[in-house]
Amino acid sequence: MKKTLSVENRQFFRLLADSATTNPFSDDYMNLQLKIADCDASTKMAERLERTVTRVAERVRKLEEEDCTDFNRFGSEDRGLLQRAFLFDTYHRYLSLLDRHIGDQAKAGEKPIPVPFYRDIFTDLCRRGFSPEEAGRYFAIFYQVCRAFFFIERSLIGRSESMKQLRRHLWNNVFTNDIQIYEKHLWNRMEDFSTMLLGDTGTGKGAAAAAIGRSGFIPFDEKRGSFVESFIGSYKALNLSQFPESLIESELFGHRKGAFTGAVEAHEGIFARCSAYGAIFLDEIGDVNEPIQIKLLHILQDRNFSPVGSHETLRFRGRIIAATNRSLEDLRTSGQFRDDFFYRLCSDIIVVPSLHQRIMEDPAEIDDLVSLIVRRISGESSPEVLDTVRRKIAHSPGKDYAWPGNVRELEQAVRRILLTGSYPGDKQILASDLQSQLHKGIDDGLLDAETLLSGYCELLYERHGTYEEVARRTNLDRRTAKANILKYRNSECP
Repeated sequence: MKKTLSVENRQFFRLLADSATTNPFSDDYMNLQLKIADCDASTKMAERLERTVTRVAERVRKLEEEDCTDFNRFGSEDRGLLQRAFLFDTYHRYLSLLDRHIGDQAKAGEKPIPVPFYRDIFTDLCRRGFSPEEAGRYFAIFYQVCRAFFFIERSLIGRSESMKQLRRHLWNNVFTNDIQIYEKHLWNRMEDFSTMLLGDTGTGKGAAAAAIGRSGFIPFDEKRGSFVESFIGSYKALNLSQFPESLIESELFGHRKGAFTGAVEAHEGIFARCSAYGAIFLDEIGDVNEPIQIKLLHILQDRNFSPVGSHETLRFRGRIIAATNRSLEDLRTSGQFRDDFFYRLCSDIIVVPSLHQRIMEDPAEIDDLVSLIVRRISGESSPEVLDTVRRKIAHSPGKDYAWPGNVRELEQAVRRILLTGSYPGDKQILASDLQSQLHKGIDDGLLDAETLLSGYCELLYERHGTYEEVARRTNLDRRTAKANILKYRNSECP
């Protein structure tokens, strides 16, 4: 006779099952976790998770005491709920070891390292009703889930709504919007889902691509006691704008010896170096010419390619992630980007937000980023350094600065402040903005003579860099020119 769960356990484990299949970066997940942990929204996230894990572990232990640890002894509905509960419990009991293994593998590089605790996980899962084959697959998914959360959460920080949305989108890109379908049917078939990343230069498209590329499913090899490959080696990145047009084809597909002048040795392209469990990131895809687009289209459709100068047909089994900072709409309208290539490449389109948008949504975003950058540079959290950098940025370039270079510019701004004590911003951009503001003020008839003169002096100083040159061009003495510049900087922009 099949066993059954109590009504209370069934309700609890149903909530747990719902949370296990919900995007962990979504508001729905947070609400479910509050119910499972039996706490309110004021509870810190770490404490909330700890309470959830503890409550699940307590119920699982009671089931063990009642000799109810094999889910196959239950009816179909309860069996599914217990599967989720046992997977959740096992995953979180070994989570710290999985996290540590990610760090150790990152240090080791491209060679897979042994996983000393895998037998314990296999034993636990098999004892609870999973077959050895299922235990191996779920162990690999444990590792994948841990990596995905690790790279998405730590590489793409930010409290703004656009960054929250980006993290949710990246998670779905790795596991689809229904992880149950992924676990049953797609865990080993994601190579057909190509992705296009859009966003301005410096927004973090590379970090988003790496989060996807390093979070793919990697099987576990029980004989070797390690995963079949390292997530470091499985992800390959190529910036297409770094190569002249004549060499891009060779970098992508490789070439045989003597294929063209200068090909003194055979060269293996990035597609040949990518494994079945890997991903290739092609940055600046909007810059490639039509013949290359056609070849890439064939790879996406047929998965086959040939090195330059060779009739040998090779098979590409990985996943493609592409990115561009150019307008796809403009590229397609002008005919520079083929429609058929676009349609085959865009299983998913992810937009990485600009830093200006993120700060507009939540001004504290810049503080979070500066804190992360300072920690990366100094190797530790340094409140003194952090406070200095924040004050300098608040003074210049100021809270209204648009950060045209995005996160990449902010990183260099922090370094510039640490080296020189200040960062004035991109002078070319600032001058352009000030000039347009002065023009608008004149057109609207809203500028008084004092504001116009001080703004004009500031504009000249940004262009020429000395008080003497400003004085010469305005026919003012140096002291008056300097006073007008300081007056502008101490007032609101027109």
